[in-house]
Amino acid sequence: MELLKEIWQTARRNRLRTALTGFAVAWGIFMLIVLLGAGNGLINAQLQESERFLSNSMMVFGGRTSKAYQGLKEGRTIQLQKGDLSATATAFPDIIDEVGASYTTSVVITNGQEYMATEVRGVYPNHTKIDKVEMLQGRFINEVDIRESRKVLVLSSKQAKELQPRDYRRLFGRYVKVGNLMFRVVGIYKDEESGASEAFSSYTTIKRIFGAGNNSAGDIEFTFHGLTTEASNELFETAYRKRLNANHQAHPDDHSAVWLWNRYTQNMQMETGIGIIRTALWIVGLFTLLSGIVGVSNIMLITVRERTHEFGIRKAIGAKPWSILRLIIVESVIITTFFGYLGMLLGIMANEYMDATLGHDTIDTGLFKATMFVNPTVGLDVCLEATLVMVLAGTVAGLIPAYKAASIRPIEALRAD
Repeated sequence: MELLKEIWQTARRNRLRTALTGFAVAWGIFMLIVLLGAGNGLINAQLQESERFLSNSMMVFGGRTSKAYQGLKEGRTIQLQKGDLSATATAFPDIIDEVGASYTTSVVITNGQEYMATEVRGVYPNHTKIDKVEMLQGRFINEVDIRESRKVLVLSSKQAKELQPRDYRRLFGRYVKVGNLMFRVVGIYKDEESGASEAFSSYTTIKRIFGAGNNSAGDIEFTFHGLTTEASNELFETAYRKRLNANHQAHPDDHSAVWLWNRYTQNMQMETGIGIIRTALWIVGLFTLLSGIVGVSNIMLITVRERTHEFGIRKAIGAKPWSILRLIIVESVIITTFFGYLGMLLGIMANEYMDATLGHDTIDTGLFKATMFVNPTVGLDVCLEATLVMVLAGTVAGLIPAYKAASIRPIEALRAD
């Protein structure tokens, strides 16, 4: 108890020195927690966006040739056709699982006096696995819809509210006019802020009604398995592209004729980028923490030098080296613990503020909305570990000058200014 009183009196007599020491400790922990929190917010936003898509899936789009081949010039427009859909379903049975396609058309949907211009996308049932759709009411497109070319419709909640402003849920099960034909609303799904709203229907229905006069199959989408490395994905993409290019008399190595969107390799690249960001954040944070440790060490050295005369008097009247050593170490531990805990609390408060403000903000580009920060916080375990590291570092920082003070000869200490 006497030791604590003595430390308190020393801190009161040297307020500026104590404040500078505490600031160095608190600032180091505060910046580490805020940096990690902000980094986690960015990372979580990217992870949340990627979770909307099935990682082992691929989408295929027609493009434009970039190489002349078999007497045909470059610059030809390529549209995927039924033969491409058939080749996708049969040519790679050991890799490709479920194959689907999507065909999009612009229509006007009418419900009584309410109407809207939008896009209807004809899809297969596997679309909701590839681009995850959260249903609020009813169901998505099923195999019977495809087989019987049913005139069914799945609307977004935003679209349903436009067509039925008072209570959009009443639209479920009713018929609405799509163009000049009546379609039954069999489901309503939750809107995603990151994309524009679109209605879904059976692929065979939309293709038969709105695309019967052309050979385009729309876009192809499928799931796959067994491709776990970048090398295996590249080999498959090369073989698959060569197979589809042959259907259109395009050069086998022409990457522009058919465009592939591989979600798996995209996720791999994103994970690599996230790993680099996390490493960079930890490096910056640890250097910030290190600057606090250096600040504590320097101030403790100054403290010992200022009190050299005092320590000489203590030793001259019989004080043991251990008592001086203990005094400096305990003072260092108390200061770093108190201000470290304060810095930890301020860091957590700053992260909670970011979560309450930036964590709910979205950027509207006009085409889509994107959330930049999601849960920009740090786990309590990381906060406690950072504080513990600073306390231990502060103890070590105080140990070195304490040892010097304890080992100094009384006559030399009494001569000090």
